[in-house]
Amino acid sequence: MNLKDPKLIVLQFNECINSQDVEGLAALMTEDHVLVDREGKTGRTKEAMIEGWKQFFQMFPKYRNTFTRLQSSGDCVVILGSAYWSENEPYDPVIWTAIIADDLVREWRIHEDTEANRKKFELL
Repeated sequence: MNLKDPKLIVLQFNECINSQDVEGLAALMTEDHVLVDREGKTGRTKEAMIEGWKQFFQMFPKYRNTFTRLQSSGDCVVILGSAYWSENEPYDPVIWTAIIADDLVREWRIHEDTEANRKKFELL
């Protein structure tokens, strides 16, 4: 059961991403946390994802997410926005989804920002 608004958990999680706060991310992940990237590759478990985030931030030290829209239904949050990788890739449109359980992020999934996905997630 979630006591907090799931959108607030997502905003906190993203703040930790943007500040490269691995400890903060860890504090917001369930033990069975799952990350699914756009290609469908999956990282499973909190422990594995802590190491994954450390490596990711080393590879992409300027990475940041900007959210332009958040909507939720129950424990699922849908986010529209963009990712900033570097000066060479300053704008990368993205749709994220998050599943929140017990005020923690159980799943963080990255989707292509396509018309089909916007329809699927009711972002039109």
